[in-house]
Amino acid sequence: MITGLISFFLTIIIYYGAKWCYARRPKVYLSPLLVTPILLVAILSWTHLSYQEYHAGTELLSYLLQPATVAFAIPLYKYSAVLKRHAVEIAAGVLSGSVAAVFSTALLGGWLHVNPQMIHSLIPHSVTTPIAMGVSERIGGVPTLTAVFVIITGLAGAFIGPWLIRLLGIHSEVARGVLLGTSAHGAGTSKAFEISQVAGTISSISMILAALITLCAAPWMDSIPIP
Repeated sequence: MITGLISFFLTIIIYYGAKWCYARRPKVYLSPLLVTPILLVAILSWTHLSYQEYHAGTELLSYLLQPATVAFAIPLYKYSAVLKRHAVEIAAGVLSGSVAAVFSTALLGGWLHVNPQMIHSLIPHSVTTPIAMGVSERIGGVPTLTAVFVIITGLAGAFIGPWLIRLLGIHSEVARGVLLGTSAHGAGTSKAFEISQVAGTISSISMILAALITLCAAPWMDSIPIP
């Protein structure tokens, strides 16, 4: 019980400490999504605390991911007129991006002769964590590995996305939002809100649509041909 409480509060303290540092110096390598797990892994290794004990104390934080995702509905309502005006472009962009993410992962994994279970753990890496873990379990992957891949994808997208936007000269807020939300889910959406409220809102709906598309396609994902 005491170990669980310590794990719970330690996670929160480290996260808010990392968030404070990132607010003062917004660099990708100081992102709370990167700093928090690295510090926690180091502490768990140093104290020899098992992952099972840590998870038992912080399970509530995992459950909070779901209402946190739903909270994105607030900016969606605020900019509903923009979403309606660009609904077709957003839907087309998210659908093509989601399909490309799934099949490119399966193809690349097959070409590199990656273990099929590992490939199934990788396939839903471009959607938000709770949905990605559920899809991974359903198609024969390892949910905990999927969570790691989701974080890596989000960090990579949040780092590469803005650079790619500048490189390609993308000025449309809709295109920026779709790019970040579809490829980098929550981390990308957070970065999109740093660009503008409109880009962040578009990114929010893109992230949600990508998750829905992946969730609906989950029953057929385990039959994707792997070279």
